[in-house]
Amino acid sequence: MAAWPVSRMLRRALRPSVRSCSSGAPVAQHRPGEELSQGPRQFLREHAAPFSAFLTDSFGRQHSYLRISLTERCNLRCQYCMPEEGVSLTPKADLLTTEEILTLARLFVKEGIDKIRLTGGEPLIRPDVVDIVARLHQLEGLRTIGITTNGINLARLLPQLQKSGLSAINISLDTLVPAKFEFIARRKGDQMQRRAGDIPTRAYAAGELWLVLGFHKVMEGIHKAIELGYCPVKVNCVVMRGLNDDELLDFVALTKGLPLDVRFIEYMPFDGNKWNFKKMVSYKEMLDTLWQQWPELKKLPGEESSTAKTFRVPGFQGQVSFITSMSDHFCGTCNRLRITADGNLKVCLFGSSEVSLRDHLRAGASEEELLRIIGAAVGRKKRQHAELHLMLQDSPPAAPSISSWGPPHVQGLRHRVSFSNQMATLWKGCGVPQTLPLAQQRLGSGFSQRHYCSHSDSDTNPKCLSPVSGASATPSGPLPTSDQLTHVDMEGRAAMVDVGGKPDTERVAVALAMVFLGPVAFQLIQENQLKKGDALVVAQLAGMQAAKLTSQLIPLCHHVTLSHVQVQLELDRTHHAVVIQASCRAWGPTGVEMEALTSAAVSALTLYDMCKAVSRDIVLGEIKLISKTGGQRGDFHRT
Repeated sequence: MAAWPVSRMLRRALRPSVRSCSSGAPVAQHRPGEELSQGPRQFLREHAAPFSAFLTDSFGRQHSYLRISLTERCNLRCQYCMPEEGVSLTPKADLLTTEEILTLARLFVKEGIDKIRLTGGEPLIRPDVVDIVARLHQLEGLRTIGITTNGINLARLLPQLQKSGLSAINISLDTLVPAKFEFIARRKGDQMQRRAGDIPTRAYAAGELWLVLGFHKVMEGIHKAIELGYCPVKVNCVVMRGLNDDELLDFVALTKGLPLDVRFIEYMPFDGNKWNFKKMVSYKEMLDTLWQQWPELKKLPGEESSTAKTFRVPGFQGQVSFITSMSDHFCGTCNRLRITADGNLKVCLFGSSEVSLRDHLRAGASEEELLRIIGAAVGRKKRQHAELHLMLQDSPPAAPSISSWGPPHVQGLRHRVSFSNQMATLWKGCGVPQTLPLAQQRLGSGFSQRHYCSHSDSDTNPKCLSPVSGASATPSGPLPTSDQLTHVDMEGRAAMVDVGGKPDTERVAVALAMVFLGPVAFQLIQENQLKKGDALVVAQLAGMQAAKLTSQLIPLCHHVTLSHVQVQLELDRTHHAVVIQASCRAWGPTGVEMEALTSAAVSALTLYDMCKAVSRDIVLGEIKLISKTGGQRGDFHRT
């Protein structure tokens, strides 16, 4: 049996000298000959023996935090985590058993580990997860048992987990838009139905079922954690450029009335997510965006070994953190070790080297032998992993921060806050709207209609900005035309228009496109039976993405900070067509017609791509501007 570290025995020896006050806080009793100002913690710092040598690396980093993967399996296929087809699973016989997990945990805790986090895959799909937590809770010296979950099963299991001793929760949620949730998680309703036997049977469209089972369940889990007193409830959001980086303010605004710690995580490389540095939004760029909205944002002090840089808006209940794994790594203070589901010890997340504790355990190794193996692996841990260093060296220059583009117009950003206020209201009421924007019932005659809305403004319907209200300015007569092309200079060369002297005004544009599918493809879309998935949902997301990327697609377009994008699709049964209407809004010196037109066009192209295996006789037509408001040239409304 391995001896306990002297520091651990010293803590035990000190326990009789500590009593509790009525609040539960420890109070040190005075000892003869000891100064009254010297408490147990100070005494430990000055007199405790060195941390366990087995868990201390050659750079003096002391590892007190262990992450244990309970399973390789997951009920989602998030784009940043694994490929759509999943990963090759280890045979069950090669995975750690419950007893092996507890044996290793007991050994690590005896050596000084005081925090264990259970991970996956998705740990809450393991049948005996509650029992594992309960038995870990019995380990003397273990202060914190945490879990990282996608939240799908959290509301159902959390009461049992809390009674068993679970003390910390991290919940992954990368978007507040239900349709985008389906897109990121790559899970449709029929797939989730096979994984959720406790869900009442009901005739859902596949997209609607997913929204009920996915987005709703995660929000329900967060609500349950708050209800049970977890504070703060940590919400992990992996930020990806062009996908969810437009929701930063919405996430932060949730912390105003809720005890959340929203943690923005820089997009990181894993084997299955086809790493691309262009997708990464750096910590500094995210922070710039937040400061534009909340200049009073304050940094909070943190522990030396913390991976998070934490901030709070004064007066808000919750806080916001940044996990800067890529732009400002925390290798120098890393105190974490990991055990994979098949029993391999990893001393670094980025490292490829592993040592199998399972094999030695099953070969009958004693605790002393296991400790020597663990100590050797920890001792080989590098100051900063070589793969990460080379990756950062070889990466292209980081995208410019918002401040280098010139400060965004605060008026345009403030339009977005109302969406978060509405979301906070929904969260308080169990976290899901009564009518989901993308789960509208298909109408009985003429047209079937669904809505997508990335932001909702305070002066519009909370579901989405309708084309009519979006172009609400009073017509100001015929559009004044120019006698020359503004993107061509005096010598006939292409040139970008200088908008520096133009006044900032609210700009709104609505564009239309039609996709004539033919009867076969139309019926498959109407019944949501395409093998590729829900074509309308994908087309809506594509339209939103395209609006935000217009300046990268159209060479002489200015970058515009959009405050609102809506893509609406209607099924026209008479003509076997889909009518697409895209509306964009911004506050600035240049219009958003191109954003609206690009959104409608790319949405139409996406529908073609989704349906081309069924029919090549699809026609895209009627791509046109319906209306635009704002700017010196006046308003335009197509009659």
